[in-house]
Amino acid sequence: MSNYFAGLDWASRTHALCVVDERGGVVERFEIGHDAAGLADLQRQLRRLGSPPVAIERPSGLLVDTLVEAGFMVVPIHPNAVKASRPRYRSHGGKSDASDAYVLADLLRTDGHRFKALTAQGDEIKALQALVRGRDDLVASRVQLANQLRTLLESFWPGAAAVFADIDSPIALAFVERYPTPEAASSLGPKRMAAFCAQYAYSGRRGAEDLLARLHEAPAAVCGELQMEAKGELARCMARTLRSVVEQIRLLSSRIEHHVASLEDGRILMSFPRAGRICAAQILSELGSVRERFVSVEHLAAEAGVAPVTYESGKSKAVTFRWACNHRLRAALTCLADNSRHANAWAASVYAKAKARGCDHPHAVRILARAWLRVIWRAWTDRRPYDPSQHRGAQLLLKTVGG
Repeated sequence: MSNYFAGLDWASRTHALCVVDERGGVVERFEIGHDAAGLADLQRQLRRLGSPPVAIERPSGLLVDTLVEAGFMVVPIHPNAVKASRPRYRSHGGKSDASDAYVLADLLRTDGHRFKALTAQGDEIKALQALVRGRDDLVASRVQLANQLRTLLESFWPGAAAVFADIDSPIALAFVERYPTPEAASSLGPKRMAAFCAQYAYSGRRGAEDLLARLHEAPAAVCGELQMEAKGELARCMARTLRSVVEQIRLLSSRIEHHVASLEDGRILMSFPRAGRICAAQILSELGSVRERFVSVEHLAAEAGVAPVTYESGKSKAVTFRWACNHRLRAALTCLADNSRHANAWAASVYAKAKARGCDHPHAVRILARAWLRVIWRAWTDRRPYDPSQHRGAQLLLKTVGG
């Protein structure tokens, strides 16, 4: 085991590395490029120095994956911890890559026992994480494009945005493509609208006449002929782009659903009420399969952002929202919690009690997510699917209701 400690300040093109000894003295400093030669040189330099543990501000990325796969101990340290530690080393408040690399290395030397090293996840989990995060990014792009398309339509053709409930639904996008301007839809009557709906298997409860009423009741925009034509062409282009994004999300969702159902941990998470396959995949991709990664359920709750932060000094005490956490994991857990309260009596009770105490909806959902996380922790660590008969809280509620 090396007696040295390394700190790596990452950047997009070059990374600064600092290595210190047991007393905090600088052994070596150098920069490496973010390319194949640079990453290979980084590994050679670290092995020459005895393969010291490496502190870095991020827990993922190509650089981190390369070091972990090569067998180096990589210790992520949150940027907030690095920021709070800078005054220990200098009073002027300055910042540079080289100085941050030293702070990381020295923090690892003095406080390394407080940080947990990364453990390499299996290839199946890495593949699932790539699929889930890619889908999440595409969903964000879909929302952004849909908002842009709706805003554009409301500026010159409000009826097209109002005729169907969701502007990013396949039938709404097909409508915009076929009728990008009021003039294009001028001859659209009940029969043609009914035929259009039948062609795209419209499953809404409104008939063709009701849809036409929505179309004609919308306010008419004041646009010149050339402006109308230009905006119509732009709307058609955006609808085609959005339709492609929606289709790719559908294909990715199908692959994710198949992948998560093939994993033992995936089936465990899918066993929870209203978890579904996509939500279970989102949780599993961030939770991983390495049980030793979290020392306790409290540690996991803090990582997931469903446990608040408490500030206490003397007689004063404040409990605040936790900003620093795994935001993707929090979003997935709160999604599961919000869905579960519609299908599980215990979850509905926990949510209702939180609301009765004056919590707003997001806060009540986080409270429920934290309660579910305790159950998920037990199922995950025991490697057993959720069993309502073994859920003490749910059984107590049944006895109370039954009595």
